[in-house]
Amino acid sequence: MSRLFDDDNEPHIPISDAELDALEAEIPILAGLRRFAEEAVNMPWFTQVGRPLDREVKALARSYLDGLGFPDAEPARLRDWVEAADAAMALDIDPAHWEAEEGLRAALVTDALDHLSEDALNIAMTHVSALLGERVRMAVQDAAHFWEVEDEELLNAAAGAALHAAHGAALSLVAGGDDDHPFRRKFALFTRGRWPIGIAGLTFNIF
Repeated sequence: MSRLFDDDNEPHIPISDAELDALEAEIPILAGLRRFAEEAVNMPWFTQVGRPLDREVKALARSYLDGLGFPDAEPARLRDWVEAADAAMALDIDPAHWEAEEGLRAALVTDALDHLSEDALNIAMTHVSALLGERVRMAVQDAAHFWEVEDEELLNAAAGAALHAAHGAALSLVAGGDDDHPFRRKFALFTRGRWPIGIAGLTFNIF
């Protein structure tokens, strides 16, 4: 293979056709992730917390529960930030759904790496966080102001949960997961203004 030289007369090996093909294959996926994040920025994050669960939210919750492997659990409405805090604390006591999610997440990472290089996947996830991070934090602060909540630890937990859900949905998108993948359903609950906190026993707590 011939060598090329830059302005400092340092040799560079031209990229191979196979490497170019791999890069070109990644471009549509990365463009799709960018659109995903840009659309998510405009969603009504945390604007419906505490309100009754409508039919669409219940349907999304049901799909999430069934897909995650908790068909006997039922969605339940949390009415205020005090109940939300109690539900968030209960996650440490009953982590079964987190373990189920982590199993799904590991499988998605494996599938995603069939479509993107590890570097490209890391860059994509960082980009999602960069676009959504400030928007989500501002939405949480707006909700906290409306509810007169000053518990910074709780508010940080809410923002972190939203970004975690966005990462899961983005992974599902890269891996070619179905629209009804549990991570896509959980993300959809967030983008409809809710905070799906987690499963305790047979109850899926949604703020």
